[in-house]
Amino acid sequence: MDYKDFNDYELLSYIAEGNEDANNIIIKKYEPLINKIATKMIPYCKNNGLDKNDLIQEGMIGLNHAIDKYHEMEDTLFYTYAKKCIERKIISVVIASNRNKNKILNESISYDDEENLLLKFIKDTNPNPEEFMIDIELENDLLDKIKEVLTDLEDQVFELLISGFNYKEIAEILDKDSKSVDNAIQRLKTKIKKVIDDKNKKD
Repeated sequence: MDYKDFNDYELLSYIAEGNEDANNIIIKKYEPLINKIATKMIPYCKNNGLDKNDLIQEGMIGLNHAIDKYHEMEDTLFYTYAKKCIERKIISVVIASNRNKNKILNESISYDDEENLLLKFIKDTNPNPEEFMIDIELENDLLDKIKEVLTDLEDQVFELLISGFNYKEIAEILDKDSKSVDNAIQRLKTKIKKVIDDKNKKD
């Protein structure tokens, strides 16, 4: 049987039965996509210790996750889901590495400090809010609450913003136009402010 003649869904069915040939074929099929995404992200890995092979390995992990979890997302095309998992895994490792490299503050957020960077970010009317570099150690509880109310796009934009990426870089990384990125930033500003306001009311 030549598994190369089968589509993704048939291959996934064979993989679920433990067929290694089908697993190897789907990995080989998605290698060009992983390589393309890794190539796109490598310019953002200067001096952070990552090379293209590292990104490719992360992409493979993302693909394996997609293969394992796709049965939970069957209303989505496998290609779409796999691409999302690969991108998120590669972007996440770049974000983590850049955040460690660029960390400029190590104090936790102070909710009583009117000058804290997160509040500046929310209130900012400057067209380039990324300049505030909100690369800070958010309290886990606050960060979790923020992420609960963000859409997938807003979450990605937020993660990239607090890691020091600018509008242009975010748009390129996420394959979005600058207007979409700007709209996402405006929405997440509003949502972050509401989370902080709700916390202050409870306190």
